[in-house]
Amino acid sequence: MKKHNFNAGPSILPREVIEKTAQAILDFNGSGLSLMEISHRAKDFQPVVDEAVALFKELLNIPDGYSVLFLGGGASLEFCMVPYNFLEKKAAYLNTGAWAKKAMKEAKAFGDVIEVASSADANYTFIPKGYEVPADVDYFHITTNNTIYGTELHADPDVNVPLVADMSSDIFSRPIDVSKYICIYGGAQKNLAPAGVTFVIVKNDAVGKVSRHIPTMLNYQTHIEKGSMFNTPPVVPIYAALQTLRWLKAQGGVEEMQRRAKLRSDMLYAEIDRNKMFRGTVTAPEDRSYMNICFVMADEYKELEADFLKFATEKGMVGVKGHRSVGGFRASCYNALPVESVQALIDCMQEFEKTH
Repeated sequence: MKKHNFNAGPSILPREVIEKTAQAILDFNGSGLSLMEISHRAKDFQPVVDEAVALFKELLNIPDGYSVLFLGGGASLEFCMVPYNFLEKKAAYLNTGAWAKKAMKEAKAFGDVIEVASSADANYTFIPKGYEVPADVDYFHITTNNTIYGTELHADPDVNVPLVADMSSDIFSRPIDVSKYICIYGGAQKNLAPAGVTFVIVKNDAVGKVSRHIPTMLNYQTHIEKGSMFNTPPVVPIYAALQTLRWLKAQGGVEEMQRRAKLRSDMLYAEIDRNKMFRGTVTAPEDRSYMNICFVMADEYKELEADFLKFATEKGMVGVKGHRSVGGFRASCYNALPVESVQALIDCMQEFEKTH
């Protein structure tokens, strides 16, 4: 039976990325050595990093004066590194979900943190709007896509302060104006690579402004100067990221990924809205995520939730159970997910509807 991978992360990758990475694990560049056992300073590996950085800049149209870093620790470590490097006195955060809340918690160790707006009281079912960002903050932090709750910012905010974004789960799914940001970061295990590498896009002249001492490994300047090679980088995930970036370019870049993302999400949201057995959880349609589509059983069919999950699993749907904190269902539709998988889930929902 064909499996349809809706996992929220680690998640689906293009098949050719998996195959090429697997081949390199067996034999990297005909060297007779595995990608897993070569030195990160081997002459054959530096071009991997260089090409990955170049494709990052090309695909996202990153201006001059920015560095692309490949680090460890996931986005969770960046929750600490961002305020360590940029928070001198005060920072503003938009609280749109669990990950934004965790980022705020870490920042409070370094200075004052202002929550400019929150949708927590409504279980994060919408993106707050109409808020004001204080002019005297060191930066304003957003989480562009909220995997647990299924909300997403579909455009870059216009603010008059330095902007920082966690784009772990929607990077490369739409064009972004990188010039609006001093830092964009994210774990790679959604739209880029297997878990184990973190990408950071950082504006070079924004670094080195805080007065505190920053430990060497937590200082962005360290990694800018060493080209992500200060210590041993996660070699295999970086190689996989390069293969994904090549795939993205060959498919038509972020504009094409945005078109596909909208197509997939429009199809599935239309079925959720049509099918009386289900309802979407995001209250503001304009805030619905293209990446993580969250829904539950309608109230009158609530007792059938476990039955539908079992039915869908038997039909080859993988990873459609909602996050443990919210329940229901979640179909994560990242870049590599074919539209056929979305149609398969829709067919599954319609078949379940007919039998009940």
